[in-house]
Amino acid sequence: MSADAAVHAAYGHPDVVARVRGRFGDGVLGPGGAIDRALLGPLAFAQEGGLAALEAIVHPLVGRGREEWIAARRAETPPPPLLVCEVPILFEAGLAGLFDAVLVVTASDPVRRARVAARGQDFDARAARQLPEREKVDRADAAFVNDGGLDELRAWVTDRFAQYAGQPCHGPSADQ
Repeated sequence: MSADAAVHAAYGHPDVVARVRGRFGDGVLGPGGAIDRALLGPLAFAQEGGLAALEAIVHPLVGRGREEWIAARRAETPPPPLLVCEVPILFEAGLAGLFDAVLVVTASDPVRRARVAARGQDFDARAARQLPEREKVDRADAAFVNDGGLDELRAWVTDRFAQYAGQPCHGPSADQ
């Protein structure tokens, strides 16, 4: 499950739109009244308590969406050999225990800075709210430094799929 897809879906929920608009104002709305994440992000980071307020609005809905997605995949016949959820702030949100394995794809600091800047975001503001990369790597079951091209990343992902596919689920989400 893509974190971006889950968050995008949450931002389309009428209750989320109303609560975000009430907290951050009409300036976060794009054409048609939809939340414009490019406008919202800088405001959430700039306002005291803004990011925490935004997370309190969005994260519960994203979590429910993730649980529903997992349940639907497990109900398929046959079930998929592996379920993968992308959770960018997994450790910070205290969610690592929900999963049987945690894999981290990271990059060197200069590469991460360049990628964040290319998206028009403030690297230092975002990094200040997250665990240091070294700690994420240390806490992960496996990690990959993604400074190269897609071929290297695809090879690593293929190897991890072979390692984990078909393994029984043991985490708390296995009972959901």
